[in-house]
Amino acid sequence: MTLRTRLVGESVVVDVRGQIDVSSTERLRTTLVDLVNDVDCRLVVNLDETEFIDSTGLGVLVGVLKRVRARDGSLALVCGNDDLLRVFEMTGLTKVFAIHASVADATSSASH
Repeated sequence: MTLRTRLVGESVVVDVRGQIDVSSTERLRTTLVDLVNDVDCRLVVNLDETEFIDSTGLGVLVGVLKRVRARDGSLALVCGNDDLLRVFEMTGLTKVFAIHASVADATSSASH
């Protein structure tokens, strides 16, 4: 898994490439938690180049969402991958996360 962080408008976008699984979740968690602690909490996690996410990866995203909300921030996901989107749908997480089709949509969304 590779991570790239960039600023788009007022949002910090984290591009995730590869697989989010038990072997990579600690790195993802550390990156996201550090961002939550260091910046205004307006995060976008871009999963467009993510091939796979397991339950530990979903757990990391839920945990970071709780942290962000505690700081009155926001966390949006970008997911154009139908297989990944199906995972979020099957687990009911589409009701928990703001999921967008593109980074542009996520960074311009008022409810982000």
